[in-house]
Amino acid sequence: MKGMMMGLLAETPIHPGSGRGDGVIDLPVAREAGTDYPVLVGSSLKGALRDHATKCLPESEGHEEKREKRLEDWFGSRECAGGFLITEGRLLLLPVRSLTGAVRWATCPQLLERLTRDLGRIGVKLNHALPDVKDGEVLGCNVGKLFLEERLFQGAGSVPEEWIAAVAPLIRHQLTRERLAKTMVILTDKDFAWFARYGLTVQARNQLEAKTKQSKSLWYEETLPPDTLMYTMLFDRAGAAGAAAETWFPESRPYLQVGGNETVGQGWFAVAPYPAQGGGA
Repeated sequence: MKGMMMGLLAETPIHPGSGRGDGVIDLPVAREAGTDYPVLVGSSLKGALRDHATKCLPESEGHEEKREKRLEDWFGSRECAGGFLITEGRLLLLPVRSLTGAVRWATCPQLLERLTRDLGRIGVKLNHALPDVKDGEVLGCNVGKLFLEERLFQGAGSVPEEWIAAVAPLIRHQLTRERLAKTMVILTDKDFAWFARYGLTVQARNQLEAKTKQSKSLWYEETLPPDTLMYTMLFDRAGAAGAAAETWFPESRPYLQVGGNETVGQGWFAVAPYPAQGGGA
């Protein structure tokens, strides 16, 4: 079964909602049950990709019935499944504010180990050793002491170059890839989990009564910040859909809208297909 991985770099705030929460945040982001990391639910990604594919079908497809048949072959219908198998969108790099320099792209050994396994499913074999870092330490470029949010970390070396090279193809823009080596940092799984839980953006939004302009509904909404890097995988059991998917994100329009609040500019990712080697799993 042929597979491909697509990097998803957030160009705007992203709200992959999970419904109404019962805590302080009324509309939290969706999270993985086991790790509590933010996640793009597979069904949401499937719907976004179907909508995008509809716009990418050439006019030569002809009648509406023929176009709809092609979409059903790829994404399925009420009666049968489609040729695509689409995974959830997984977190890889989380931008974190730094008091000792620019924003940093944070990750952890657990996410890098998971990336290694996922790349293996599309035929890309990584044999890199996982970084060795202890609680309260950080690996990064020219790091002595580093403040991330209000927490202080002690530098313990640089990010291995092979990991920078492994992550870079998931970033669409060349200029953005070039700053990866300077801004990527690796924390322990425990320290990273704190930022993934408490370091996301929370915005207060309000609905006003039309005539009096008084508050009608105030709520708090959680979003992933711009520059969050995630990825998803597509597997093609039909044998023909994968080739079409590779044409959906050309240099002229490499963007995909996922999640809520599209009308206020949220949910836009820059998509970067990962160069595969061989087949999938």
